Amino acid sequence: MDMTEIADRLAIGETLAIYCRGIDRCDAAQLAEVFTPDARIDYGDGAAPIAEAIPGLMAGLGAMRLTQHNISNTVMRIAGDTAKAETNCVALHLLPSPEGEIELVVGGRYLDTLEKRAGRWLIAERLYVMDWNRTTPSSMQLSGGLLDGLLRRGARGADDPSAAWWRAEQPVRTPL
Repeated sequence: MDMTEIADRLAIGETLAIYCRGIDRCDAAQLAEVFTPDARIDYGDGAAPIAEAIPGLMAGLGAMRLTQHNISNTVMRIAGDTAKAETNCVALHLLPSPEGEIELVVGGRYLDTLEKRAGRWLIAERLYVMDWNRTTPSSMQLSGGLLDGLLRRGARGADDPSAAWWRAEQPVRTPL
């Protein structure tokens, strides 16, 4: 493995992580940034162009109080300016229901075809494979007891503390 391949692997990993951030923050613009304009996405209900899929994703996820997508164990094969990546994902979804909130935890894999365009690795095609899921009444506790001291809470969109944090000027590190 040479330095170019190492750099490509890191860049692909960053693309996949930015996808998760875009989904969890319900940030349609950030989500669109990780896909090619002609990308197709298929979560098992048929492939759709990314321009059509993003509004549906935002509507569905926006109805949930929170989601958290965690990715791991990415296996990649890179050939020039194209790559395939299979990535495990475990995602928590907090859904409203008449009986109270429900926690849906889903384990699956993203099967991505990526293309390097203008120096950036972007998802050109995504297939989702669900391996398992668990649905239970929510036992989530976000206040009370020891949790009352944790005042910084995650939110969707610009209300999330990370939005202001990312906009703040970042210090430049001097290489060692």
